Amino acid sequence: MPGFASDNTSGVHPRVLAAITAVNKDHVPAYGDDPHTARAIKRLREAFDADAEVLFCFGGTGANVVALASLVRQHEAVLCADTAHIWNDECGAPERFLGSKLIALPSRDGKLRPSDLEVALRPGRGVHRAVPRVISITQPTEWGTLYTAGEIRALADLAHEHGLALHVDGARYANAVAALDCSLADLSHRAGVDVLSFGGTKNGLLGAEAVLWFDRARADTAAFARKQAMQLASKMRFLAAQFEAYMEDELWRRLAGHANAMAARLATRVADVPGLEFVHPPSCNLLFPRLDHEALETLQAAFYFYTWDERAAIARWITSFDTDPADVDDFAVAVRSAMTNV
Repeated sequence: MPGFASDNTSGVHPRVLAAITAVNKDHVPAYGDDPHTARAIKRLREAFDADAEVLFCFGGTGANVVALASLVRQHEAVLCADTAHIWNDECGAPERFLGSKLIALPSRDGKLRPSDLEVALRPGRGVHRAVPRVISITQPTEWGTLYTAGEIRALADLAHEHGLALHVDGARYANAVAALDCSLADLSHRAGVDVLSFGGTKNGLLGAEAVLWFDRARADTAAFARKQAMQLASKMRFLAAQFEAYMEDELWRRLAGHANAMAARLATRVADVPGLEFVHPPSCNLLFPRLDHEALETLQAAFYFYTWDERAAIARWITSFDTDPADVDDFAVAVRSAMTNV
């Protein structure tokens, strides 16, 4: 069934598969002590223009757990938006593995702003309240909205003023960078980000993520956290090789750019459909249209995508690095037909 449910349903880019095949020979040291991992780390540091500590993981939730484990202790808390992936979609994994508390704050469009954090950052009640230690944001947000570099800087300055770290859950970070037409560095350490979970799985990789600590002093226990979180791959070269291919000639940007362009194409094709409206203006490869309930059911009988809000008939459409323009056009025709015939 064709669909727009998730960029997790997409395949693996041929250059990435070729890179995996290329390192599938001979024996090399395990657990990342191999030349392929060293080269991949070097490429990431060059691409981000930063002497960052880099650890590879093989799951987005695992990458977030590893990142946060290096920043927060058991009596401390992570502040995040009430739409954040770490809050809604990771089955409590951060709280279970860290023993720390997540505090979800109301957000209008998935984005946190300094004013949203004022109450949470007020002096607490001593030992009776978990101490905020990290602000975690999702880029792009779970509503497909984007933080600009200036907005990230404002949050970073606030975090650092209060002795907190700023973490970015960047499962679709490449899509945000491509959409804002900036550099990897502009939306990370140059904007004050301390730790970034840099996703690859949703953009053409085969279960490969990277965590970057731009302040390497914060990574002194990170390697142990990765091991305890079961994210240390024994055959690390097969993760590293993917990032070598991903970073070469900015393949990541081209793949993310295509996904964003396909979402823009779909949004344009249905923009004038009567009764259809987007909850937020399309910004990257995530779209959230409000439809008629009957039309929603009709479309889901033929296409695979999620209903984001059942009561409000809001769907979630996601395009991928390998989305075919013809599939986008066919789906747009079906959307128009379903909305016209209700």
